Amino acid sequence: MITSADELRPSTRWQDTVWAHTPEETLADHQSKPRLCVATLLPFLEGKPDWESFENSIRWMQACADAYGVEMVFVLNADTGYIFQLDETLYAEVIQRFRSSFPTLPIICGTTAVGAKGDSFQADWYRPHVEVAQSFENVEVMLMTSQLLNELDNEARRDAYFEILDFVEVPAIVHALEPSFVPWATPFDPWLLHELAGHEKVIGGKISTLDEPHFLYWAAMCKDLGLDFLAHSGDDFGIASAIKVGMPLLIGAGVSGCPLICAAKQLWHEDSFDPRVYKLFEAFQSLEDAVFRLEENGSAAAYKHSTAAVLKNLGLIASSEIHPDCPDLRAGDEEARMEEAMRRPNRIAERLGIELWNQHAGALS
Repeated sequence: MITSADELRPSTRWQDTVWAHTPEETLADHQSKPRLCVATLLPFLEGKPDWESFENSIRWMQACADAYGVEMVFVLNADTGYIFQLDETLYAEVIQRFRSSFPTLPIICGTTAVGAKGDSFQADWYRPHVEVAQSFENVEVMLMTSQLLNELDNEARRDAYFEILDFVEVPAIVHALEPSFVPWATPFDPWLLHELAGHEKVIGGKISTLDEPHFLYWAAMCKDLGLDFLAHSGDDFGIASAIKVGMPLLIGAGVSGCPLICAAKQLWHEDSFDPRVYKLFEAFQSLEDAVFRLEENGSAAAYKHSTAAVLKNLGLIASSEIHPDCPDLRAGDEEARMEEAMRRPNRIAERLGIELWNQHAGALS
């Protein structure tokens, strides 16, 4: 069983390391106050971005953070912001409009391969997004995976990330996915994670997995080895785990469940611990299990439509439309489906006095 970084090789599997066998309970942390990074939804109305609703949802989320003493960072132009459907003009406009209305709030900008063509990966595909993002202040970039980057073996993949980082001038977050989000995606193996964590420009990473607890593997490795690297959970099926182990969240669920998650972060902390937090964990997870439910093809990608339906039910945005070029549309009446999924969170929020949820959703109970 591998227990040190010196033993890692490009071929090492997580199951061959001690970090894949570390119980969550041994990582519990009631003292840390990690940030909540919300993968912000870009709402649409009649086929165009609804900027009024965009700003309204952000003000609501920031109010939630302020109410519960949570450090919040807004993630723009990631999957919840339709990065794969944005042209470069709209990509820049999202950031410009956010910065115009919220000049001091920190942001993380998703970046990915733009105009990728051919059979071999080119680091310069990431340059257009990176250069737009880092032209703004108080920004980090998230290097989202892309198919040809993901197909590289571990050593070549490491080198490709380092080549991208050559032209990154702001703090960077690396991002790994599993097939529940994108069919060709594969999570980082332990050697690759350790290599990326050691780069001076990389401050952390996001791991989006729904079927295997890779976030716990990351958290165990980072804590055990004392890595200067923040593991951000992107597991929308296991939100409570990140809160329990004192690590950041970077999730689309941070939008649809914002006041519930902020309240849970406060109630978990040792200064304000309340055992009812466990029921709150269950309540918001029941909602997010519906938001991120898998389609017949095993994909959760249509969570964007469900997220819009929740915000529409809460009265925060005008329409539950998605980007007109996005294929990830739920069948049936999604607003009614989400109204049903919101019943349990409504009850728990009422009992715990989570007003920033109840003032919108109370009538739906």
